[in-house]
Amino acid sequence: MASNQLQHSVQSTNLADILERVLDKGIVIAGDISISLVGVELLSIKIRLLVASVDKAMQMGINWWENDPYLTTRARALSDENRELHERIERIEAKLLANTPPAQS
Repeated sequence: MASNQLQHSVQSTNLADILERVLDKGIVIAGDISISLVGVELLSIKIRLLVASVDKAMQMGINWWENDPYLTTRARALSDENRELHERIERIEAKLLANTPPAQS
């Protein structure tokens, strides 16, 4: 019975090592699915999966979660500020257009 427990412990260590390596190095799984009927493509799906640690992803230039308004409050605040600025620009442009005399020919 002691040998089974030792073997289980070794397997757990190996699994932890494999997970650490995958997160440290990163792994990419890519695939495309295409459904066609009589030579006409009806559906095309591209699947891209990246498994890596946050640090490794950032080293690769992947940081989409930092600007996703649904994931961070900072991004949500930036999104709100961006919307407000667009609204201000539209109001200013509307005032400028209203005050511009019509062009004479």
